Amino acid sequence: MTTIYSVASSNKRKTLLILFFFVIFVITVSYFIGKALGYGLAFVGVWIIISGIMSFVSYYKSDSIVLAATGAKPATKEAYPHLYKAVENMAMAAGLPMPRVYVMNDPAPNAFATGRDPKHAVVCATTGILERLKDIELEGVIGHEMSHVKNYDTRLIGVVTILVGILTVLSNFFLQSMWFRGRDDERNNQIFQILALVAAILAPIAATLLQLAISRKREFLADADGALLTRYPDGLASALEKISQDPHIMKKASVSTAHLFIENPFKTDSGKTTSSWVVNLFSTHPPIEERIKILRSM
Repeated sequence: MTTIYSVASSNKRKTLLILFFFVIFVITVSYFIGKALGYGLAFVGVWIIISGIMSFVSYYKSDSIVLAATGAKPATKEAYPHLYKAVENMAMAAGLPMPRVYVMNDPAPNAFATGRDPKHAVVCATTGILERLKDIELEGVIGHEMSHVKNYDTRLIGVVTILVGILTVLSNFFLQSMWFRGRDDERNNQIFQILALVAAILAPIAATLLQLAISRKREFLADADGALLTRYPDGLASALEKISQDPHIMKKASVSTAHLFIENPFKTDSGKTTSSWVVNLFSTHPPIEERIKILRSM
């Protein structure tokens, strides 16, 4: 029998497994490229240090960057009492500090959380979601977002995004270096040159797919943990139905912030997210029908 606890535990295990292989993948690609360029393990160490520095910078600036990119503004308790009540209730249920509350002036119903840890968290809702959802549905959405905060999902996705960026830069570095190196360079092993070339071409694509897979797993986990906070999975399921059926397209959505929202902000003209397997493979979110089905089976 599917329970809230079993779904959450399953998704945690799968996400850790994916992240483990992601790190191994980054190390392997950098090793191939390092050997092809004649540097070996020292080259891997340099890129790990670069990754660490970039992750550190992103760690401290991610919330400010996201809020600026989305145009979100601080929300007062007097202007948005229902939102504040939902956030206070879910923060208390999760045993977390009260996050900062923001609102996006956008008719499309959606919400997101950001911040490096629970002490520096931000929960943001669009004006569209506040207008369309009942209180119990809004609590389901906020419970989902507080679960992202509790599980440090914004930090996790931030680190993975940096790893993807490092792989892209590393691949470009190798491909460009091929134009400036002599064919008779004895330091280069031909086998590693071939492996590095294949890795430089395919690694950024594979890394992006892994990044999206992690994002989708975290959405499933946040659904399960959010339902655990509210003790009412159908509230979130009903909210997701309304969000998916709404025809509005978000004005401030971008590829770089899409993974933060509770549902994919990119929609077709009919107001529905596309559902082909190819699109789902490159989607930041799992199919909403599947999320609703799991929630209603709890």
